[in-house]
Amino acid sequence: MKLDNFINRPVLSTVISVFIVILGILGLVSLPVEKYPDIAPPTIQVYTSYTGANAQTVMNSVISPLEESINGVENMTYMTSTATNDGVATVNVYFKQGTDPDMAAVNVQNRVSKAQGLLPSEVTKVGVITSKRQTSMLMVFSLYSANDKYDQTFLQNYAKINILPQIMRVAGVGDAMVLGAREYSMRIWLKPEVMAQYKLMPSDISVALAEQNIEAAPGQFGENGGQSFQYIMKSKGRLQTTEEFENIVVRASSDGSILRLKDVARIELGAQSTIVNSYTNGHNAISCIVFQTPGSNATEIINNITSLLKNTEQTLPTGVKYNTLMNTNDFLYASIEEVIKTLIEAFILVILVVYIFLQDIRSTLIPAIAIPVALIGTFLMLALFGFSINLLTLSALVLAIAIVVDDAIVVVEAIHAKLDQGYKSARLASLDAMSEISGAILSISLVMMAVFIPVSFMGGTSGVFYRQFGITMAVAIGFSAINALTLSPALCAIFLKPQKKEGEEKTTFIQRFHVAFNTTYDVILSKYKGSITRIVKHRWISFGLVAIGVAILVVLMKVTPTGMVPNEDTGTFMMAVNMAPGTSLERTEETMREVNKIIVANPLIESNAQISGYGLLAGSGSSYGTFICKLRNWDERKDKGQDVNSIIGMLYQQTAKIKDAQILIFAPPMIPGYSITNGFEMNLQDKTGGSLNDFNQVSQDFLAKVNKRPEIGAAQTSFNPNFPQYQIDVDAAKCKQVGISPNTILETLQGYYGGMYVSNFNRFGKLYRVYIQADAKYRINPETLNSIYVRNGTEMAPISQFMTITKVYGPQAINRFNMFTSMTV
Repeated sequence: MKLDNFINRPVLSTVISVFIVILGILGLVSLPVEKYPDIAPPTIQVYTSYTGANAQTVMNSVISPLEESINGVENMTYMTSTATNDGVATVNVYFKQGTDPDMAAVNVQNRVSKAQGLLPSEVTKVGVITSKRQTSMLMVFSLYSANDKYDQTFLQNYAKINILPQIMRVAGVGDAMVLGAREYSMRIWLKPEVMAQYKLMPSDISVALAEQNIEAAPGQFGENGGQSFQYIMKSKGRLQTTEEFENIVVRASSDGSILRLKDVARIELGAQSTIVNSYTNGHNAISCIVFQTPGSNATEIINNITSLLKNTEQTLPTGVKYNTLMNTNDFLYASIEEVIKTLIEAFILVILVVYIFLQDIRSTLIPAIAIPVALIGTFLMLALFGFSINLLTLSALVLAIAIVVDDAIVVVEAIHAKLDQGYKSARLASLDAMSEISGAILSISLVMMAVFIPVSFMGGTSGVFYRQFGITMAVAIGFSAINALTLSPALCAIFLKPQKKEGEEKTTFIQRFHVAFNTTYDVILSKYKGSITRIVKHRWISFGLVAIGVAILVVLMKVTPTGMVPNEDTGTFMMAVNMAPGTSLERTEETMREVNKIIVANPLIESNAQISGYGLLAGSGSSYGTFICKLRNWDERKDKGQDVNSIIGMLYQQTAKIKDAQILIFAPPMIPGYSITNGFEMNLQDKTGGSLNDFNQVSQDFLAKVNKRPEIGAAQTSFNPNFPQYQIDVDAAKCKQVGISPNTILETLQGYYGGMYVSNFNRFGKLYRVYIQADAKYRINPETLNSIYVRNGTEMAPISQFMTITKVYGPQAINRFNMFTSMTV
């Protein structure tokens, strides 16, 4: 291979390398930075709510028609569904890797539209939301009142009005949600006894609101009438204040008496729901979770949100602050810093080793230039391939240093050999040497690239990892070959000098070191040659050593723990607190305060968010609680026993004394998008259509055996069919005998106990809902049903006459996997 032009024209060789470096720098600047490549499958979430409905009702009337319509959408792999006792329905649809998430969302939305006619009117009124997002949390932050001046309702609505809309506009944000539903709502708390006196039912209040809380278009005067002026007419529109709602006319008699809404109900601007309470470091707070869209740049999203929060901090009400509880960038930057440090150390070590063996500064300078050219040029191809700067690509570059330097060393050694043979011109030595070794350099580079390129064709989740690692290595080797055939021989022709004869120069310390090193090296080399000669003469030794090595390899492969990526200390952990089924929110909070005391007493924990009424694994429910804890910086936790696993183990011991709660502590997952824990999830499916109690027994037997395995730290499931409930059976015959529809009984119960979404109102530039429901003291226990009446013609009859109540047990939430009942373990 003729490379004379690159040696005779060193400017050309230099320009090629400079061009590679410039393009590499441009690629480096444009590359996104993330922890791992985006390997999570695109996920589309369908969400809606059915106010007052239990889990079974939501499953039958909402999730079933949605699943049947969505099932089979293009490129779908599977879907999971959850129905809870607070009326929430969630369907997560997972797609094949590589599927366009935008098209997936459109396809799912089209399927959802087909099911709209099968959904209850209460659900279609609320709306069915289809959104694309990953299932794992990207960032968690809380907004809290340091002086406890503001309650959680104010904080949530402040965030909803002023902060979350800006976060949702950040590119790549799939969803930004607040745990809990404390959005402002006009709460009309009915008084059943007073309602009965006036022979009213919740449906009458709903009708009054529909008549008087409306937006209308009255028109205008003077249009097309030949007038000089036109006047627009406008109505008051929707009501806004509690006073206006209080003055709604429920009934007006001919004698001039007027019954207003305030006469039969207490009206307040309150929270839509109070089933979730949140605290940060003991102060009133709201916790916000940010999810990303599939394929977006996690690092850029977090940086933009962090910058946004810092800007809005100046405008927060007095005493209100924000606290970041989980930020994947913290661990990412710490990890990348360590990788870059290793990269620099590897570069220095390689150059040092090269100098020790070549024993010439000029010769060492050539590989030192070759390494950064090849590595920086690699970033250009990473950008073209759509890769990112992540732990895998950076690790590949660390590994590539030792490989890319080989080509330059081969060139320098070959030219040195020519000079040692008596060449007086470094240029002629370079020309002759390159004519001999250029083919070998090209061949060995292609062979090395061929080792790594095939892994890029692997499929699945692990294939994404191997693809970025392998191609990064192959590209770096390719650029090192280009450099070895162009710039390295040109630099050799300029930098290298013929060897001087002995005695021409005084002996220096460096030269004495070289002599000592060479002498030692020759002795070691001689012994090595002797050993090899003896092994060659006794072939059975060679075969025996190979066999022993293979046997050891097989044994180590079997006993070495396996995993996709190692679990590391990310500086955050979560705690799920599950109380006994049916536990009230107040009792759950008492236990949460006990746990909080243990957490606050730990000096390694910087801050924590306490969320009562919501479980990260179980969903919403009064018997669930969650802690999100942020540890101190890694620099402050360098001693033994201060890592996240040790802290989790310590907390398990300290919380073991809390007997009335089941506590699970876990770190967030290393790879986002697959799970909320750093362990693994298993779904048990019931394809028999049997009872939930039988299914629960099978799951408990399964868990008992799983927990006996030594490699399992803890295995739990949030599924529990033993939540105390009451079965309502309406006597249709009695209802028909007195002329009442059985549906009237159920609507009345919903209006008083479940709550009904009956209208809307505008305030603070946003649209809020109006709910009617019996005041809390009228919903304490089953005995309160005695104060509920339904209208029977012109008379009122106790609702208890038309129904029977039976105490039963059921689950807080029902999960389905691919349209079969399932539970997550």
